[in-house]
Amino acid sequence: MKIFGIDPGSDRTGYGCVETKGSRHHLVICGTLSAPRGATFPDKLNHIHAGLCALLARHRPDCVAIESVFHARNVRSALVLGQARGVALLAASEAGLPVFEYAPAEVKRAVVGYGRAEKAQVQQMIKLLLGLAAPPEPHDAADALAIAICHVHCATGIVAERAAAEKPSSTLKSWRDFRP
Repeated sequence: MKIFGIDPGSDRTGYGCVETKGSRHHLVICGTLSAPRGATFPDKLNHIHAGLCALLARHRPDCVAIESVFHARNVRSALVLGQARGVALLAASEAGLPVFEYAPAEVKRAVVGYGRAEKAQVQQMIKLLLGLAAPPEPHDAADALAIAICHVHCATGIVAERAAAEKPSSTLKSWRDFRP
């Protein structure tokens, strides 16, 4: 199964494609899309759309995983990010691919194990999970790979199993009720 992850941004949109076979993940491609300096905002959006359409056509993933909207302190930044996100969703929709959305904290929790992990921690875990020689650069590409891996873990139930294992069972009233 191939999952294409997108970390939307108006100046730099991260992308990453991961192929998975069970518990083994393999890097297909990762990088960023950036419009030329001085480009107008509509031109930046067009560049993101065209780039993602070309990448999706070339790598033919099974689905797309994208970071969902989060609460931003700056309303203007949130609106701009939402427009870049919309362009990414449009590219996935035009390719006829199912789209799955994950909150930033959910992605970090699935990849690092902690919902407030730092960018460097995410990069390091992506390096380890994909068996790379160095962490992916820039962090937007690592974030896109993390989103793709988050989908793999959520789709296969790894995250659900981990959460169930960490949560004490409410059906046990006594140690005598425990059955291995």
